[in-house]
Amino acid sequence: MANFRSYIWDPVLIVCQIVLMQCIYYSFLCLWLAAVDSLVQSSRSLNQVFSYGVLGFATLQGRLSMMAFILNSLTCALGLWFFIRRGKQCLDFTVTVHFFHMIGCWIYNSHFPVALSWWLVNIACIALMAVIGEYLCMRTELRAIPVNSGPKSNL
Repeated sequence: MANFRSYIWDPVLIVCQIVLMQCIYYSFLCLWLAAVDSLVQSSRSLNQVFSYGVLGFATLQGRLSMMAFILNSLTCALGLWFFIRRGKQCLDFTVTVHFFHMIGCWIYNSHFPVALSWWLVNIACIALMAVIGEYLCMRTELRAIPVNSGPKSNL
């Protein structure tokens, strides 16, 4: 029986994919935040990426920042589709990206995240990124394999 995929343990590939997904996450998050900031003529800062207080329902800036995080999860799902290509691994990479983001926020703010809005946004982003990324990857994985349609031989 032929194997269509290789299941060889390759830690270098996995680490490179994790670094690539982190780069995609922060690059597109900064682009989405810059686009949102240009709408309301707000100043850009690193607080928008790592601070818990920025995300909130009370202010327009908080709601727009939340929208940028949600849009970022959609673009990261495309990153999963282009670079990870495995539906089984989408949840793993999604949780890893957000775990490292939580560690970054923890270091930046010098305390563990306690804001409810921060947790709600990140849980929603994890769900969107994982489900959409897995859907796209599974759709690609389940494409029909072309079978040779040459002349049949009667036995």
